[in-house]
Amino acid sequence: MTEHYYSKNPHVKSEPRQWQTTLRGKNFNFTTDAGVFSKGEVDFGSRLLIDTFQVPSIEGDILDVGCGYGPVGLSLAALCVDRTIQMIDINERAISLSRNNAERNGIENVIVYSSDALSDVKAGNFASILTNPPIRAGKETVFKIYNQSYEKLAAEGELWVVIQKKQGAPSTIEKLEELFGNAEIVEKNKGYYIIKSKKH
Repeated sequence: MTEHYYSKNPHVKSEPRQWQTTLRGKNFNFTTDAGVFSKGEVDFGSRLLIDTFQVPSIEGDILDVGCGYGPVGLSLAALCVDRTIQMIDINERAISLSRNNAERNGIENVIVYSSDALSDVKAGNFASILTNPPIRAGKETVFKIYNQSYEKLAAEGELWVVIQKKQGAPSTIEKLEELFGNAEIVEKNKGYYIIKSKKH
């Protein structure tokens, strides 16, 4: 099996690079690296998720599952300065990059740590959980993220997922409807779906 960004310790040679982008009206300076998802730019799906996300009406932390080098979590931290954004990834290189990018961009309301799916998330009662799930890790891993997200959400908390139609949007919708009793397609663009499920 070839190594990919869902590996805990990528062995591909480190090749850090820096670039700038704007997310939700704020400028960011990112350092990315080989062995991390979408290292050259904020991928279309993550950007669509960032742009579409609605700040929750209930109180509580927000969780970014599979944070990579940090675009989703850090943009939300800049947007929701009165909340703590927890950011998790299995990839140790991604964790290091997210921490460095938080510091580079002066963002302090984040906690970044390693977790296999949500297995190492101690807290619960999240107001929102967001994920651009690691499709290449397989359906079992993706569905584990959905199941564990449901357990970790507060009542009225929301799970936000971005996924391509060709990579499993229909099965994700079916799974989330089964789990939450609802799955709203909030946005569709270029084959990407933004799906929101609320825990009642």
